[in-house]
Amino acid sequence: MTALTVTADRTKFLRLALAADAVVTGVNGLVYLALAAPVSGLLGPEAGLLREIGIFLLVYGVGVGLVAARPSISQAAVKVVIALNIVWTLGSVAAVVTGALGFTTIGAVWAIAQALVVALFAELQITGLRKARR
Repeated sequence: MTALTVTADRTKFLRLALAADAVVTGVNGLVYLALAAPVSGLLGPEAGLLREIGIFLLVYGVGVGLVAARPSISQAAVKVVIALNIVWTLGSVAAVVTGALGFTTIGAVWAIAQALVVALFAELQITGLRKARR
């Protein structure tokens, strides 16, 4: 087995965790951007805010995808992705608890469910980073 194969095998889990994050984030961003008005009616936050969040999520998803696709994954870049995922998780919970974004009941459930998914991505990425270091 060559060193390249070993390196690729050690980063496979991390790459998959990053790629899944990128896809889910990008799809979520597209939905918020393309369907802001009906999603606003369902979830509560204003359509303009959902469009802005959609743009952010699209850009973020592309960035995470680029980190996953690099021949050599930057540990620093992965740490930034993990940190931003944690910030998103905490921010989502805070937005629900404070009522700052005017979530409907469905919106509050969605925001917490989304926060759990993002927290899971962060945990998978932490695990992947540890596996890649071995």
